[in-house]
Amino acid sequence: MSETTDKDTHYRVLARKYRPVDFAELIGQDAMVRTLSNAIETGRLAHAFILTGVRGIGKTTTARIIAKALNCIGKDGNGSATIEPCGECENCTSISESRHVDVMEMDAASRTGIDDIREIIDGVKYASVSARFKIYIIDEVHMLSRNAFNALLKTLEEPPEHVKFIFATTEIRKVPVTVLSRCQRFDLRRISIEELMGHYSNIAVKEKCEIEESALAMISRAAEGSVRDGLSLLDQAFAHGAGKVSEEQVRDMLGLADRAQIFDLYKNILEGKTADALAKLRYQFHHGADPAVIIQDMLEITHWLTRLKVVPDAGDDLVTSEAERKQGLEMAQGLSIPVLTRTWQMLLKGTEEVRISPNPISAAEMVIVRLTYSSNLPTPEDLVKQIKNTPQTRANAQGSSSGGGTGASAQATTTHIDNTPSDGGAPQAFNVIQGTGQAAIRISDPVQPADEEFITPPTSFEEMVKLFEKQGEPDITFHLNDNVRLVSYDIGRVDIRINQHVPNNLTSRMSASLKKWTGQSWMISRSTEEGDDSLYEQDIAEQNALKKMILSNELIKSVLNNFEDANITDIRKIKDEFTLPMEGLDDNYLISSDEFGLDEFE
Repeated sequence: MSETTDKDTHYRVLARKYRPVDFAELIGQDAMVRTLSNAIETGRLAHAFILTGVRGIGKTTTARIIAKALNCIGKDGNGSATIEPCGECENCTSISESRHVDVMEMDAASRTGIDDIREIIDGVKYASVSARFKIYIIDEVHMLSRNAFNALLKTLEEPPEHVKFIFATTEIRKVPVTVLSRCQRFDLRRISIEELMGHYSNIAVKEKCEIEESALAMISRAAEGSVRDGLSLLDQAFAHGAGKVSEEQVRDMLGLADRAQIFDLYKNILEGKTADALAKLRYQFHHGADPAVIIQDMLEITHWLTRLKVVPDAGDDLVTSEAERKQGLEMAQGLSIPVLTRTWQMLLKGTEEVRISPNPISAAEMVIVRLTYSSNLPTPEDLVKQIKNTPQTRANAQGSSSGGGTGASAQATTTHIDNTPSDGGAPQAFNVIQGTGQAAIRISDPVQPADEEFITPPTSFEEMVKLFEKQGEPDITFHLNDNVRLVSYDIGRVDIRINQHVPNNLTSRMSASLKKWTGQSWMISRSTEEGDDSLYEQDIAEQNALKKMILSNELIKSVLNNFEDANITDIRKIKDEFTLPMEGLDDNYLISSDEFGLDEFE
């Protein structure tokens, strides 16, 4: 009993037991190792390094290895900085055990203040005790306060030659640019699934534990590029399997669905088999699969199939089995890019719905229902082709190109369905066109009485206002003249800016009236843009400009000077020709005044 207790007490988790001790054991960071090797060999060592990457990628471990590489003195005690630290000298062993007096580690998450940084600044001036360099390792450096960063800047820019700084962070964007510019930056990349599988397989051999390759692939995929996360899962799997780990055990441990069942579910969805898809979803749910994980797996399959569709060689990796690659290629060949992208968008939205839903399985079922029903919908490209290939469309095309004709009418039958709204509006027409081997439904414009004559649509805003005036709509005409600013005008669409005096139903009344008069739909929308001046404001501006120009005419000046208190009250364009000479005016004008006995003069 005591032996078991002692064994359990001294057990070290895999993430600590297999932590790399030199650059040779550090996997997946070849670019950084090569850069540091060249820097050490040529003596071009930076005074500050910053390591960034996802959690569990090895930032702190790498910082310790760099500290050992810079301070290693070799087995004989006469060595220099090297990319291959011996691991046996006093400096290497004490740094590995985190007890070296000249290599200080600080967790910025718990020591964020300026007082903590002052301790570093005060200690920098003193030489190292036994190591070649005094090294400060600050983990999660982005957690430092702004004042702490500012206090560190000067020391970081011009540290003594015996001092090196090594920072580690998962949030590089939170580190001030002034700090980044003073450091040599290394981005530790995510470890690929293939590299993780090889690494975990070697550990399984050392731990004398059997684990299936498919189980290793599941753990590596779930690690998402983090070595430490994968080692924690591997540790859990070893304990779960008691020395022999199978795919089913890992799937149960992670709450994953069987990948083969996911493929079957995916195929049922694309085939539009709603009942079968829902049954498979419920089966996986009752056997421990998380609905959010199921949707996520289908999202990954959609991405994988899209890659296979675009680049068939994308399936040649170590993670997918030969059976999966074959099945994936067959499915990709039978799917189009529009269908895959539509499925991706719906699953992406469904993932969020399942995540925030109080009942995830119900949300997942609603996502499945939407997917199965949308699988039978044609793509926009198919719709265009279908419309172009209908017999009625071909007959219309032939008739328009030959000046008319009914040669194709024998090949198609058109059924007209009159759907008259209960509110008395224009009826909606549905033309069901049936041809040889195909059918299409076309929603046509509202049906109008055959004997009704429509007005030519106004081509400008001014014409539209005159149309309302002519049709006996004085209220709308008044508001369009005085209280409306035009933003944009096209036949069928008008954008206007209105003021507070305009009733709320003005735009709807305008749309209904214009549709009734012209026979086509009009969209009258309110805009927040400034727009042109109102017609009334434009008329006032024109009147003022004309009055100013007219007052500069010599004849008008003579008349006004000869009649006391004379004033121009009205200026109007006229169609008849007059001989009044007006410099700068191309049209003829009628000028009225009631101040000097003449009603009008020319």
